[in-house]
Amino acid sequence: MSDYTKSTNFASKDSLSSGNPLKIVKGTELDTEFNNISTAVATKADLASPALTGTPTAPTASFGTSTTQLATTAFVQAALAAIYPVGSIYTNISNSTNPGTLLGFGTWVALEGVTVYGRSSTDATFGTAGGTGGSKDAIVVSHTHSVTDPGHKHTWASNSSVGSGTTVSSGLGSISGATVDTSTATTGISVGTTGSSATNANLPPYIVAYMWKRTA
Repeated sequence: MSDYTKSTNFASKDSLSSGNPLKIVKGTELDTEFNNISTAVATKADLASPALTGTPTAPTASFGTSTTQLATTAFVQAALAAIYPVGSIYTNISNSTNPGTLLGFGTWVALEGVTVYGRSSTDATFGTAGGTGGSKDAIVVSHTHSVTDPGHKHTWASNSSVGSGTTVSSGLGSISGATVDTSTATTGISVGTTGSSATNANLPPYIVAYMWKRTA
């Protein structure tokens, strides 16, 4: 944009004496001034919806300003940096570009093969921000079973093959000269187990995304 610069000092003519040819205001002087003004005005931006060209600049407002004033690129960059301070996590499902390139600031380190849990104030496992743990290959958790025997019985049968004076005993009593018919032996004990031991079977539903943590 051009600035208007006056070519003729018309006020200086007032102090000149009569008859001095410089005291006369010439048409060429007026024409030069009007041309200079016209050029300057034509290169200025309109107040309403100006179409600026080149690289216009404006004062940068302080962060947090919420008015109708213009926002410079510096203001926008400061706002983005405030949204993603050091320690922030950035995710993107389709774009693998480092956010330092996408956003134009910060040092970012890729987080790979991990999930993120919200910090817990009541569960020590998740009580420290930045803490790590867990394994996707955990198969069987160590455990024990408590078994209660409600009582059992055996069916006894006379058996002449048992020598005289031989006694077969159980917790229910003793019989001399008899043997246990195991084909009809019964108990009241039953232990059941269920579950899956396949690798990765303990993963929750998930979606894979590119993920980075800002470190600086």
